[in-house]
Amino acid sequence: MKFSLALGFAFILPLIRAQVPHWGPCLDPAVQTAFNLKQFMGRWFEIAKLPAQFEKGRCIETNFTLKTDNSIRVVSSEILKAELRKIEGTGVVEDIKNPAKLGISYSYVLPYSPYWILSTDYVNVALVYSCTDILRLFHVDFAWILGRTRSMPEATVQKAMDTFAKNNIDVSRMIPSKQQGCDKTL
Repeated sequence: MKFSLALGFAFILPLIRAQVPHWGPCLDPAVQTAFNLKQFMGRWFEIAKLPAQFEKGRCIETNFTLKTDNSIRVVSSEILKAELRKIEGTGVVEDIKNPAKLGISYSYVLPYSPYWILSTDYVNVALVYSCTDILRLFHVDFAWILGRTRSMPEATVQKAMDTFAKNNIDVSRMIPSKQQGCDKTL
């Protein structure tokens, strides 16, 4: 038992090093009421985020497209070391009664990860929260401020961070995303 627990932590710790771990299970924040999935579709740029091991580049954006089977085509991209990198995944509404709670997977073998829309006006800003629960002992939060353009007024960013904080999501380590020079590079 000791060996398997130690092996488990040895595997998990490098994955969460850049993330924001907290004791206890994941939070269950309120999500957007009357969420309209069709209005949310389209191109979103990452404005700010909690550090994430899987996002290391700049000019990060995600494009959501509703498919005929009501699943969502999710294409995320970033520029890393002067190279455009894209990854395609699938999104689903996990509970039809609560359509703001999406699940997204970038692999056929991995389960869907939570991708919850806490708030959006559909045309300017969206606040997204995700959480990975590790044996209910601790959890790793992910949070993003997304915009329809590559920049956003500081007052809007601050209001978004206040919304996260009101939901007990620690955004003290949130960092701005690099969205400068994106169109010139490629």
